[in-house]
Amino acid sequence: MKIGQQNILTISRTSDYGLYLKDDENLEVLLPSRYVTQDMKIGDKISVFLYRDSEDRPVATTTTPFAMVGDFAQLKITGVNAVGAFADWGLPKELLVPFSEQKLRLKPDRWYILYVYLDDNTGRIVASAKLEKFLNNVVPHYKVGDVTNILVWQRTDLGFKVIVDNLHSGMLYFNELPHELNIGERYQARVKRVRDDGKIDLTLGGHVSDRTKDISEKIMSMLGNSGGVLHVSDHSSPDVINRMLGCSKKDFKKAIGALFKQKLITIETDCIRSTE
Repeated sequence: MKIGQQNILTISRTSDYGLYLKDDENLEVLLPSRYVTQDMKIGDKISVFLYRDSEDRPVATTTTPFAMVGDFAQLKITGVNAVGAFADWGLPKELLVPFSEQKLRLKPDRWYILYVYLDDNTGRIVASAKLEKFLNNVVPHYKVGDVTNILVWQRTDLGFKVIVDNLHSGMLYFNELPHELNIGERYQARVKRVRDDGKIDLTLGGHVSDRTKDISEKIMSMLGNSGGVLHVSDHSSPDVINRMLGCSKKDFKKAIGALFKQKLITIETDCIRSTE
């Protein structure tokens, strides 16, 4: 049985408090009555999450928490006491963030990106706000164009720091973003470059060629609906381009460059014109 993870266990017997589940080694854990449904019967295999209750006993639940051991997630702090802060992670027993795992004191009713892990000394599931020590501990083996799952972590002067596949730190740059991002949002992103220090530069959306094609088609459609003129050009600000076309200036310039080569548009100082 793995505390802090989903487990496939077999219903072994009933009790006044719920159902007992066993693993392949015949170790048992209780699934409390509030999670038991009428269709559950002895011999069935069910998927449950294991954690420790308020008396530090292993217990099973059919509720999936907002994050499991090994996950980064944005969680809301519900309270603080003498040992640390407590986060709502979707289970009756809230998740402890010890003071030793806080860079700055966490405040109630605020949301923070936290890492969930199993404390080796106590065997309890806890969380940490000191994210850096859980990142970049393995060498990234990505190729350019590989698809990753990211969590937006922190805004910087250059763009957004992101957590890549729960393992690495990465970066999305403002001048390549199709739209504004919010801390805690999750996306799929493609690898643009793996730096010598192991950090990863990424881009949102599909391959560059796919994005260029999509934006080109949108530009031609908009030109058709606006009398053949769009008052935007490669001199326009990134904000104007993003509001009008929902893309980065870099992708916009690639798209109009491709359309110009196909002789479908002309590019002027303050606008682009259809040649059709």
